[in-house]
Amino acid sequence: MEEGTSKSPSNCAGTVDHGDADPFQWDVREDCQVRQILDRIADKWSLLVIALLDNRRLRFTELRREIDGISQRMLTVTLRQLERDGLVRRTVHPVVPPRVEYELTSLGRTLHATIQSLVTWTEEHQQEIAAARAAYDAREAESAEAHAP
Repeated sequence: MEEGTSKSPSNCAGTVDHGDADPFQWDVREDCQVRQILDRIADKWSLLVIALLDNRRLRFTELRREIDGISQRMLTVTLRQLERDGLVRRTVHPVVPPRVEYELTSLGRTLHATIQSLVTWTEEHQQEIAAARAAYDAREAESAEAHAP
């Protein structure tokens, strides 16, 4: 174990920026719960599930149909992890065949608001990002040509 790390996953006091503290300290501490939570909610499938469940309940098949490219296994894993984290509620209705619905919990709804802010920022700045990418790619291509034999 690296010096300065703790075996306790709840010991992440260094994740709060107190001026001189390194705000990226969590990034190298695999046992930190902040990193684990960020890894979960920043994953592309989790973001899509949370976005789709905004103000509605959906069945597994509806979610799978709405999320292009997700496998049945990956959706199952994602939903279980979000349920474990308290972000999604799974309700099984006692009918034949069983009907299972998923919805955001109150905690999940607070996260949706944060994700929506990120999406709004992305939409507002997508042209700037596209221009920056094009400029970078042009510089890289120019550099590659300059170093070509």
